[in-house]
Amino acid sequence: MSYVSVLIISLFLYMNAWFMLSLYLKRNDVADIAWGIGFIFLSWLSLTQTTISLRGLILCILVSIWGIRLAGHILLRNRNKPEDFRYKNWRTDWGRLVFIRSYLQVYILQGIFMFIIALPILLSNNGAQTALSFVNIIGIVVWGIGFFFESTADNQLKVFRQNVKNKGKILQSGLWKYSRHPNYFGEVTQWWGIWLVSLNGQYLVLGLLGPLTITFLILFVSGVPLLEKKYSKRADFQKYKTKTSIFFPLPPLKEQ
Repeated sequence: MSYVSVLIISLFLYMNAWFMLSLYLKRNDVADIAWGIGFIFLSWLSLTQTTISLRGLILCILVSIWGIRLAGHILLRNRNKPEDFRYKNWRTDWGRLVFIRSYLQVYILQGIFMFIIALPILLSNNGAQTALSFVNIIGIVVWGIGFFFESTADNQLKVFRQNVKNKGKILQSGLWKYSRHPNYFGEVTQWWGIWLVSLNGQYLVLGLLGPLTITFLILFVSGVPLLEKKYSKRADFQKYKTKTSIFFPLPPLKEQ
């Protein structure tokens, strides 16, 4: 089979396995765990299908660090808790079509997005194996900044929620003082870093589909909009919005 065929078929089987697990557990939020692990699976599979290079190894290692941390974080967050509110709402809205819509709109669609977002890695591994450039090094630094924001923000939120005194409150300190979604900012930044690391003189424009897609999804589809909607009717959140940047970390505005 061709390089692309191996990747597509393997990814299809991977997402189907997670769908079967969701049926057994009766919860679709396992798809969030499948997300990070899926990129690790796809990246290393891609590397084994081509000539292994230093750039390819770096890309796979960076994705593995990101994916393992994210999947572990979500697994611990969801343990012994009901299904995530987003999936629970969809389950109610979809009614009798819940199984087919879950399969197509959660798992198959996620697999498609996963392939597109991973394009910088997949294209780089199958492209010319040139020496690392200054731009690639900058990409590692950018990825590191993004990893710091995402992991630190997630940990700050975890610690905040573990304190019973904070029940019903909104975290507005730490990185959350400068952005309402610093963890999402971190994730997007990491994928722009991945794109910079992947650049090897080929597929510059096509590889851009990866970071552009994850940026669009988080800013306008499944990330920021869903959480903003969830808290939209809360007065404390509306006040938080007036002084805090929605995405890019910026100094908070002074209260009027």
